[in-house]
Amino acid sequence: VVLVFGTGRSEGKENPFTAKASLIRYWNNHISNNLPKPPFLISKASPLNAIDLTKLTQLANHNSLSSHIESFCSLANLFCSFQEDSLKLDAVVKGKGDANFAVYSSKNFKGYGSLRRGGIDSFKNYSDGLNTPNESFKKYSRGSNAHSEDFTSYAKDANVAIDNFTNYGSSTTGGSGGFNNYQERVNVPNLRFTSYDSDGNKHKLSFSSYSSETNSGSEAFTNYGKKGKAVLAEFTSYSSNANTIGSSFAGYGVLGNSANDSFKAYGDSGNNPRNNFKIYGLASKLGIDSFTSYRDSANVGADSFQSYATDANSGKVNFVNYGKTFNVGNSTFKEYGKGSTGSTTIGFKMYDLARSFLDYAKKGVTFAGYTNSSSKETSVNRWVEPGKFFRESVLKQGNVMVMPDIRDKMPRRSFLPRGILSKLPFSTSHLSELRNIFGASMEGMLENALTECERPASRGETKRCVGSVEDMIDFATSVLGHSVTVRTTENVKGSKQEIMIGEVKGINGGEVTKSVSCHQSLYPYLLYYCHSVPKVRVYEAEILDVTSKSKINHGVAICHLDTSAWSPTHGAFLALGSWPGQIEVCHWIFENDMTWTIVD
Repeated sequence: VVLVFGTGRSEGKENPFTAKASLIRYWNNHISNNLPKPPFLISKASPLNAIDLTKLTQLANHNSLSSHIESFCSLANLFCSFQEDSLKLDAVVKGKGDANFAVYSSKNFKGYGSLRRGGIDSFKNYSDGLNTPNESFKKYSRGSNAHSEDFTSYAKDANVAIDNFTNYGSSTTGGSGGFNNYQERVNVPNLRFTSYDSDGNKHKLSFSSYSSETNSGSEAFTNYGKKGKAVLAEFTSYSSNANTIGSSFAGYGVLGNSANDSFKAYGDSGNNPRNNFKIYGLASKLGIDSFTSYRDSANVGADSFQSYATDANSGKVNFVNYGKTFNVGNSTFKEYGKGSTGSTTIGFKMYDLARSFLDYAKKGVTFAGYTNSSSKETSVNRWVEPGKFFRESVLKQGNVMVMPDIRDKMPRRSFLPRGILSKLPFSTSHLSELRNIFGASMEGMLENALTECERPASRGETKRCVGSVEDMIDFATSVLGHSVTVRTTENVKGSKQEIMIGEVKGINGGEVTKSVSCHQSLYPYLLYYCHSVPKVRVYEAEILDVTSKSKINHGVAICHLDTSAWSPTHGAFLALGSWPGQIEVCHWIFENDMTWTIVD
């Protein structure tokens, strides 16, 4: 079936069959007051016209959206992962010529550089500063000999970067790959190194300042270096100063021979880094792994070493200053070194608290210099942006405070109409179906959002993830009743600078009230995590320029009065220096987030 999508535009009055018109009717039927409809929320409604809405709904009903995914994403204003046309450059570079990709962006390098002999490819300032760069290096440099790759300042300062290195450097001999300042200061990095350097021979890899100062991303190294021979990998300042980075090394170095991996200052000074080494070094021979200053000075964090170095032969692993966090983290070593033979040696020096060794090898593995470092350093707020959290007493006219960066860094997207949304799966159990619709490169992003949506509610919390305005209305009215209104901060002026508080107004007279706050999640369509927590006060405040005293913004802030169920490691307590239940915590409503309350 071939569907032709048209403009569906009509002059004059809004077509009553558009997604937006349907939303307006729904609002009128479910909100029992005559207050103006909030333009900032209505503008997020699906842009689909009547014709395209009908056709896409028909495709959704027949589970056929995947065959029209590009049209679907374009017409519905979704965030999807498409590379530009694959580069047909092999004919150019199969000889001795080198390639220089400077100031390049969002390309598909499929099979590029296969079987090359010698030479070097340089990706310098590649995808630099783009909002959503998306690159695929599939079977790149496969079977090459003495071929080197240099990724310098790759995807630097990007917002939501998606890179996929599948079968990269497979069966290579010699050469090297350098990732320097790779994805530095990216907001949401999503990286996949699948079967990278598998069957490689002496192909040296260097990850220097990789994902440094990034925010809330994930990296996956799956079957990395599998069956490799003398493959050297250096991770220097990997995820340094990052915020909530999750790294997964699954099947890394399996069946490797004489591999030499160095993790130096990995996750250093990060905020809640989470790393998973699963079946790392399985049945490897003569491998050497070095973890130096790994997760040093990090805040909390959790590491899992599952079946690490299992059945290894004469390997050596050294953990120096591992996990020396100032707030206790959690590390689990499950079946670590189990079944190892030869003189496998594990050295732990200055290793942190909160570690668990399950099924650790009883023979063939020795602890060298294990030290329990139980430092009681005072928590500092180095990972919490100034002004992100504050006390209620700060919201007083005439006070000067720092406003955090409240700008929305997510890609621009729209809600889906309910008729289409209801036909799409939405659970981690249906992740394979979602991957088939939106593409494999989106899997990490899909899984992260779904996992958060499926997380059990905290004590006193009522929560729901919504992908349509109608669903948001239903959730808000189920908690607050039908006479509700929704607010957000007017603009982003004052971000990252000192501001003066002007006139302050407490919603519902400043009394303790109920509210429903909704925060964006990264997903192909506009998705909000909405939740209601007990005992809050909501405020509106004029925001003034400190020098001229003129109004520059109209802010909305919410104060949580009961923090007893919050984690002790919550950023608010790091910033304000307290503990759960001891203080109230306030924050601004950021751009494109919102809070619902009963009409004043």
